[in-house]
Amino acid sequence: MVSDWSPQPHPAARPAVPACDERPLFDAVPERARWRYKPRRDFWRSKAVRAWALITLLALSGLVILALVREQTGTEGFLVGLGLAVLPVPLLMGAFRWLDRVEPGPWRNLVFAFAWGACAAALVAIIANSFATQWIATATADPTHADTIGATVIAPVVEETAKAAAVLLVFLFRRRDFTGLVDGVVIAGFTAAGFAFTENILYLGNAFGEDQEFGTSGFASVTAATFFVRIVMSPFAHPLFTVLTGIGFGLAAATARHRRVRRVALPMLGLLLAMSVHALWNGSGVFGPWGFFAVYAAFMVPAFGLLTWLAVWTRQRELRTVAAELPAYAAAGWLAPAEPLALSSMKARTMARDVAGRTHGPAAARAVSEYEVFATSLAFLRHRAERGTAGPDFVAREQELLHHLWQRRDLAGPALTYAARATGRAWQPPPHLDYSGFNPYRG
Repeated sequence: MVSDWSPQPHPAARPAVPACDERPLFDAVPERARWRYKPRRDFWRSKAVRAWALITLLALSGLVILALVREQTGTEGFLVGLGLAVLPVPLLMGAFRWLDRVEPGPWRNLVFAFAWGACAAALVAIIANSFATQWIATATADPTHADTIGATVIAPVVEETAKAAAVLLVFLFRRRDFTGLVDGVVIAGFTAAGFAFTENILYLGNAFGEDQEFGTSGFASVTAATFFVRIVMSPFAHPLFTVLTGIGFGLAAATARHRRVRRVALPMLGLLLAMSVHALWNGSGVFGPWGFFAVYAAFMVPAFGLLTWLAVWTRQRELRTVAAELPAYAAAGWLAPAEPLALSSMKARTMARDVAGRTHGPAAARAVSEYEVFATSLAFLRHRAERGTAGPDFVAREQELLHHLWQRRDLAGPALTYAARATGRAWQPPPHLDYSGFNPYRG
């Protein structure tokens, strides 16, 4: 009898588990292009997909709003309104960008905010305001009363909510760039500037069409009156409203993370204030023929002056924060002793860039500018850490900023030290004079 038994292969020995050191080297890992196992993300979580979706949304909104405005104003009215409405835009953008010079935010956030206000927010406002006004007119059979309610109740709620959405999106998805009051004011201001730009095209284009219909021209025309009221007297109206929302978000950004109620309540309070001021402005005509001028003189001008003072004071407060936080890094050897004094002065910062540019060329001036931005971000990061709002990645972000400063210190250090002494921010010893051979009693 033949047995069918055959020897079985021995099982392979189990591979040894690599030892886990405190700092593993991972020498056998190939370069990133040859990775076999790559982290996979859901399609909608990709940054590129989100960016393209947002760009597509804004582009479609722009095309639709362009068609709607052109339909209401006509081609000639649209072109006239466009030419006149663009005049205050550089002034408003320049003012808000000046406010953001201490720690300038990325331009992509500002472009997004302006585009959202000009396209998405304006489209929502036109559709929602028209629908709500027509519904109220149908329900009450009183078109005049419906227009009044639409201007004083519906429009402030719809428009300020649509503009606040841009501030909310930057607050949620660009949190690292949104750190305080100034960031909220700047984002809100750019959003409102874009919204006012589109709205001014509509109003000025309709006014031009009315002048064409009735044959009026010159200073007595509706176009001239609309231009004077909206462009000359009140170009800051919409920015003033929405900045209140931005202040709420800015205060929330500076609030400690564990105070969740305050972080939610402050933006809501700012939005309610923006709606209230907007409603007061739109309803000024209810107070009689001089109601507009009364509200303008008694409320809008003082409010604008107060917010301007607040913005300037906040900018000076940022410079004081830089002066208070950076000496710790100077004492540790990361900065020269005079650098915190120069970095806390806009005049010295500008001089340092100019000196580096004249001495070593444009690349050196750019390096000094980047050094100033990184140093300012480092000061604000340390300030937020002291207040408990920096987040768990404070150490990593601090090391990253110190790394950027170290790479540029050879060019920026001497330029900032010179600027601190030239502007009187740092004490400079008098020039040495040799009196060893001088004898006043020698004839």
